[in-house]
Amino acid sequence: MVQGVYYYFYQIFRDKAEAIAIERKRKGIGDGSVGMFSSLVVAALSGCVNVLLTNPIWVVVTRMQTHSKKSQPSQTESITSDDSILAAVEPPPYGTGHAINEVYDEAGIWGFWRGVLPTLIMVSNPSIQFMLYETLLKKLRKRRGLSKKGSNDVTALEIFLLGALAKLGATVVTYPLLVVKSRLQAKQVAGGDKRHHYRGTSDAITKMMRHEGFSGFYQGMNTKIVQSVLAAAVLFMVKEELVRGVRWLLTKDAVRAVSS
Repeated sequence: MVQGVYYYFYQIFRDKAEAIAIERKRKGIGDGSVGMFSSLVVAALSGCVNVLLTNPIWVVVTRMQTHSKKSQPSQTESITSDDSILAAVEPPPYGTGHAINEVYDEAGIWGFWRGVLPTLIMVSNPSIQFMLYETLLKKLRKRRGLSKKGSNDVTALEIFLLGALAKLGATVVTYPLLVVKSRLQAKQVAGGDKRHHYRGTSDAITKMMRHEGFSGFYQGMNTKIVQSVLAAAVLFMVKEELVRGVRWLLTKDAVRAVSS
């Protein structure tokens, strides 16, 4: 559903960008195609709309993921009959309805948009990743062209490593925002440890820096790096190999057409 929302608005913004590009071409500006900057803007706008519409879902999901039985008040009751019967009444299972009610009771309707500011900023993650990848790839090809008589071919392994480095850089830059978002969306225990009770994004950043130091913003990043960096590296490698394969086929067909 979340990805569906993103791609729905992405297509809307993309169609608008293409229409603007065609109109500019009619006026003698550009070639009628959507440029890299416009593509990044389209992706960013789609991501922002997606965040605003789906943030309540992630608040509830985060609340359910971070819930523990210890956070529920004990509802154990002792029932004595003939001085020999003892029964314990366990609290009901914690479900979606409980999470929704809990969030609403804490902060009202705006509680479902906790952490939306850092999440909006995190939309820049793919842009940073793409920018780093293109920059590294351009430098590598330039160096390769100078050292190998104009040949700027890049191997699949090099693409894999460049994709991994780009994603690593983007993750290191934006991961603190992910931690802040998770802290804001987790249960705020009234009367509990004030160091973990946050009124908003700035309050969370200030308290984390004061009580946990800079390292607090990178808790659990090892797992995130392994998962996201590996996935991004494989994606970039497959994408470049597919592009290379398509170009080879098109060139081959063009040579056959000329020779025939």
